[in-house]
Amino acid sequence: MAPATVDRRSPDVVMRLERMGSFHQCRLSFMRTLLRRMKNEAWTFDRPRFEIDEKGVGTALYAAHTPDRTYTLVAFGHDLPPDMRSDRVIATAWDATFALHDGVPTNDDVERLRANVPLQEAGRVSGSELTLSRANRSVRLFSSVIESLAAGEQPDAELVERVGYLMRTTAVYGSGKFGAADRASIEDRPELLAPFQAEMLTVFLIRTFVMDLVEHMAALQSPDTAVVLEPSMRRRFGIGNSTGLGMAPFLITHPRLINNWIAAREEALARVRAVDVATPREVAEFLDYVKRARLTVASWHSEHEIQQQKLAMLAVDLDKIDDYVAAAQLTDPNAWDSLVVWAHDSLSVEGQELIVSLLLEPYGHLVDDLAATMHADESAPAMIDGSLSIDVVRSALESAYGWALAVDWETERADARAWYVSEEKLEPRLGERHEEPIADYEQPLQPGRDAARLYADLGGWRDDQTLAEFLRSHPEHRYSARRLMVAADSPYGEIRDNTIDSEMLPIDLLRSKLSFFGATHFDPRSDRWVRINMFRGAPFPHELATADPDAWTYPVAGSPAT
Repeated sequence: MAPATVDRRSPDVVMRLERMGSFHQCRLSFMRTLLRRMKNEAWTFDRPRFEIDEKGVGTALYAAHTPDRTYTLVAFGHDLPPDMRSDRVIATAWDATFALHDGVPTNDDVERLRANVPLQEAGRVSGSELTLSRANRSVRLFSSVIESLAAGEQPDAELVERVGYLMRTTAVYGSGKFGAADRASIEDRPELLAPFQAEMLTVFLIRTFVMDLVEHMAALQSPDTAVVLEPSMRRRFGIGNSTGLGMAPFLITHPRLINNWIAAREEALARVRAVDVATPREVAEFLDYVKRARLTVASWHSEHEIQQQKLAMLAVDLDKIDDYVAAAQLTDPNAWDSLVVWAHDSLSVEGQELIVSLLLEPYGHLVDDLAATMHADESAPAMIDGSLSIDVVRSALESAYGWALAVDWETERADARAWYVSEEKLEPRLGERHEEPIADYEQPLQPGRDAARLYADLGGWRDDQTLAEFLRSHPEHRYSARRLMVAADSPYGEIRDNTIDSEMLPIDLLRSKLSFFGATHFDPRSDRWVRINMFRGAPFPHELATADPDAWTYPVAGSPAT
């Protein structure tokens, strides 16, 4: 018999950057949470305005109607010269710009947004907007698709497979940026309680706009011969995204939130591992997802050496998984727990984390409720308990930061880098401490080193003295003391690796966060920025009523995503 419960994996295992940089999307990812809600609540959608010319210039509105309110994507198309098209966050012009309006915008609202949204950071929106975004066309695919449709043909399937999107965003801003509604003003709405739901809704509607746009431009180009995309071909397209260092510090500055994300995922895994005997249906569904995962890997292309190596290892891992499940009796007691133990001993980290995601697929009834636990209030700082004795503080540091206490922080490698904020764009940057004069501008994004310094300075203090006494003499450690308070009830809130090590890969931070969004096809372009695909294979708004909101995430042979 299986135990009543299985322990979650230790933070010492899960919160290492190599593993976090190998996370895959899963049932708890935010895109999937959103689509399930849309389906379950029978959201409806319409397009009240679509005024776009043959060059793709104009205005379109897409409305999403929940049971209680309406959200409207306001989209502006632009005629951007190719030499101005850039993935850089510092770009000043884009092929399309967007805002998600809270409600139904008036004509005055649209004109207000028209004067500001195309300017992005240089403009301002209002508390009536939830997000601000922009996107650029795919150089390889956008024009090609229009030309094919205009000629009465479907696009080249191989090229579509290779690229996977017609536009990619370079930012989806929310939570009060540039005048948009603050998170606190909307977090009591059930549909926005889970993290990043407004941002995911924005991307979902952008994808619909982009597909409508290419069909419309093809029809204007050749009204007598143009065709629309076949439904199966249409679903092959997602929305690309380029993400760089600006996203990386989020995982360090939001420990409660990150704890809740990863704790939910680990609890989901523990629940599945604790299943006594899997039903034949659950086994069959898992085996089907293993086959579909192989198709995902086959369609996952990357030009970066790191990801190419991971994909090669993942292909080997899938062979090993096939051999294991062929020999195992998956309806025996404790089969899923045994599989996880075997995977940990036999597969690469990438393969181990794929197994985690695949195991959750047959068990929506066990794990989907955990999506409601993944939000957190980060607005109020943790209160420092000054009454704690020094011996208790030492023990807490050893528990949460034991890995950091074992690092020799005096070596150049361990203290090689410094996070800072660029003066020009107010964006996070990572510099080389011993090569650039940046130490004076360092941001507190190396909690392990700072915790080790706190621990060292406690060395001359008696066990029975208090934290308050210590901080009066060492106020420079208040930040680390505050993080220690959070760590007490957020064991997955701290990355248990050195974020300023000379060998640290920021793309591990990026992938970890993006996997929770639901991103796929990670394609690093350096160790500091990555391209991804969002909603590839997902049903469109008009398909949701009859579609499975989860089945799109792994392709089946001959499906829209293969």
